[in-house]
This record gives sequence, C-alpha cells and structure tokens, in this order.
Amino acid sequence: RYNVSQLEEWLRDKNLMNSGAKETLEPLIQAAQLLQVKKKTDEDAEAICSMCNALTTAQIVKVLNLYTPVNEFEERVLVSFIRTIQVRLRDRKDSPQLLMDAKHIFPVTFPFNPSSLALETIQIPASLGLGFISRV
Repeated sequence: RYNVSQLEEWLRDKNLMNSGAKETLEPLIQAAQLLQVKKKTDEDAEAICSMCNALTTAQIVKVLNLYTPVNEFEERVLVSFIRTIQVRLRDRKDSPQLLMDAKHIFPVTFPFNPSSLALETIQIPASLGLGFISRV
C-alpha cells in the first residue's frame, strides 16, 4: 500500500490526477486494501464487496486464494469466507478477465530540451572502444 501511495503522491506532484492514470491504478489500490482488511466475518465480507468495486469477482477471489500470511498470528483466508464473497458478488455484472488490459496505452509527452553543446564539439574517448563510430 505504501508503494501505491507513493505513485499517487507522484501523480499529485506532477498534476496528473486527471490524466486517467489514477483510475487505472484503482484496481491496484483496492487489491492492496483487500490484503490489509480483516477477512473473517460476514461484516468483513460486506465491507470487501463494497470496497472492491474496481476489481472483478475473479480478481477478488484470486487475491483471497493466493493470500499468504506473513506471520504466525495470521491465518489463511478460509474457503467458507471466499464462498461468502462469491455468493455476495454472484449478481455483479463484471468481466471474467483476470488481468488488466495490457493494450491500454497512455500518451506521454516529454519536453524537448536542446543541449547547449554542439554535437561536432563532442570528443569520444578511445577508452570506450567506440572506434567504429565516425563523424559525418
């Protein structure tokens, strides 16, 4: 969650919150939150179902199935809890897609900053072994 927060902070710093990147990060944000919340009671299941609206049912179930506790004080998510989530989300109309659409492309513009050095004044050291480069 900390790393995702750092990405959100970077978006804010660069004034990119309205670029669509935040919406693309939303499933990742919700997956991080899903890993942090309690996963035991019916109230927990209800909270997860309402919180994870950017994740599909398949994604929620996959995260819960693959969740591995980091210490002995936590335990794996019970199969009965995962079934409760599936029942609650059964009427949700979402894509069976498990992963994010990798074909989605964001336009990125980099400003051109010309160098103050003229290209013909640059000397390439022989120690770099780039003798095959010649000036034209």
